Amino acid sequence: METYFLSASDGHQVACYRWLIDSPKAVVQIAHGMGEHAKRYDWVAQTLNAAGYSVYANDHRGHGDTAGPELGYMGADGWNRTLADMYELNREIRSQCPGRPFCLLGHSMGSMLSQQYITRYGHSIDVLALSGSPGFKESRFNFINRWILKFEHWRLGPDGASDLLQKALFGSANDPFDGPDATGSEWLSRDQSQVQRYVDDPCCGFVLTPGSLMDMSQGSAVSQSSAAIGKVPRNLPVYVFSGSEDPVHGEQKDLDRMVSAYRQAGFTSLTYKLYPGGRHEMFNETNRDGVMDDLLTWLGEHLKEA
Repeated sequence: METYFLSASDGHQVACYRWLIDSPKAVVQIAHGMGEHAKRYDWVAQTLNAAGYSVYANDHRGHGDTAGPELGYMGADGWNRTLADMYELNREIRSQCPGRPFCLLGHSMGSMLSQQYITRYGHSIDVLALSGSPGFKESRFNFINRWILKFEHWRLGPDGASDLLQKALFGSANDPFDGPDATGSEWLSRDQSQVQRYVDDPCCGFVLTPGSLMDMSQGSAVSQSSAAIGKVPRNLPVYVFSGSEDPVHGEQKDLDRMVSAYRQAGFTSLTYKLYPGGRHEMFNETNRDGVMDDLLTWLGEHLKEA
């Protein structure tokens, strides 16, 4: 893994990582989730390398080595700036790996970014894979959440740390998996060693600040609008996969809503897979080798057509 910094168009220094191989058959760009960082995907990248793919990733604004002194604050207009960072990294990758088929792989918040990315820059990628996506929420849910966000933004400012938002977003996520020795993060994986690695990582476990969550909420609402979906190339292959016990997708209903919206919009190649018993981080689950095998099979089938 090589670490470097990309100077974004607004001057921000974005921490980037690349796992390169000679003569790759394709390239994968990874967009990580909230409260984590790109280096957690090292084993995913190495597995992709072994299968013939070069891999790039970056730490989003407010995360990892791209963050300022306080984790969680993406900055003014941070959501849109993060989307621009992803596109600017895409342009750099394209220049370094000309002619190679291209996959964007997003996890959790990274899947939300990717779902909006394709409404703006869909023609810049060849296939899209979404892991641990929250799907599309009901408008009622978005309305209630926006009022909570507005209150916390008023109370704490755009960059304040909010215990209320932490509880609102993830307070009940661990309830089905709680126990006497629970860390509060068992909702991520059945593999307790992976959960403990997350808990012990000082760059993991936070939520975005009120201002950044407001940006994310607004972006999410836009990305699930019919007008935005109408801008996505209909022939873009999309792979949606998640654990059946992942608490972020509303017992599958929110994922079903998203997949249905894409199909109704005329997407011609959409694959949807739920792993029984799996939780939020399928790449860190007890069956992660099988998850990677399925991803590699899907990439092999769809990138060869790009």
